[in-house]
Amino acid sequence: MTVQGLPMTVPAGDLPARVRIHEVGARDGLQNEKSTVPTEIKAEFVRRLADAGLTTIEATSFVHPKWVPQLADAEQLFPLVSDLPVALPVLVPNERGLDRALTLGANRVAVFASATESFAKANLNRTLDDALAMFEPVVARAKAADVHVRGYLSMCFGDPWEGPVPVPQVVRVCEALLDMGCDELSLGDTIGVATPGHVRALLTALTEQDIRVGALGVHFHDTYGQALSNTLAALQHGVTTVDASAGGLGGCPFAKSATGNLATEDLVWMLRGLGIDTGVDLGRLVATSVWMADRLGRPSPSRTVRALSHQEQ
Repeated sequence: MTVQGLPMTVPAGDLPARVRIHEVGARDGLQNEKSTVPTEIKAEFVRRLADAGLTTIEATSFVHPKWVPQLADAEQLFPLVSDLPVALPVLVPNERGLDRALTLGANRVAVFASATESFAKANLNRTLDDALAMFEPVVARAKAADVHVRGYLSMCFGDPWEGPVPVPQVVRVCEALLDMGCDELSLGDTIGVATPGHVRALLTALTEQDIRVGALGVHFHDTYGQALSNTLAALQHGVTTVDASAGGLGGCPFAKSATGNLATEDLVWMLRGLGIDTGVDLGRLVATSVWMADRLGRPSPSRTVRALSHQEQ
């Protein structure tokens, strides 16, 4: 339970005035569900997220249904939400996926790369460099169509097969993605092993290579309870784009103990206390996550959702 007026707003120095939340629950969250969520429920979820004030909502993925059956309805879903006055990026794994997205009028797409050889082989069945080569025509064609391109980079802080990932290795792949035309990058802690010092070290290395911090976003998993502390470290470095998932939806198949993505509500609570604007109505967002949790048949893992909705801990 909470008391009106909390959290108290106590700003900290050297933090951005505003943060853009890149909401991934409808795509990254729902693609990890064991059962398929009906298309109408997904569309209503996206609409409720927009109504809560989120301005960037990743809608779906145009990947082959064989690989992600939970998102096989991308063609049916996107037209149901495309009228919303928000950014609706979609994931495109290759040129075929890009064709499908462009046909429906998508104007923001994302490609999904890896910082390690092992994950590139496991996820894309390619070497790291071959995977990057596959993305080049995707990014080039998207840019030619005046489409914004985000580059997801997984395993930036650790890999389940390789262990530690050298910072220079991550920097090299970041530079390759930006050189091919990506407008922004999302630095992913796919198995949730990052710590604040590691986050600062990577961001410092990137800015030393003249990579604009404004082109960088962060995507943390809360496997070891470090997502918020890592986010704060990124904010202190000047990052203003943070990925999060409503209700903490989603998980990592490579870490059995993973508790999923950073919950959007937990992020908003922290940012509100720091006096950082997000434009998000926390009450509406919590109500949306409770609504979706009811449809998934389980309580939300978000601590803030549980506290504000009086769900059992």
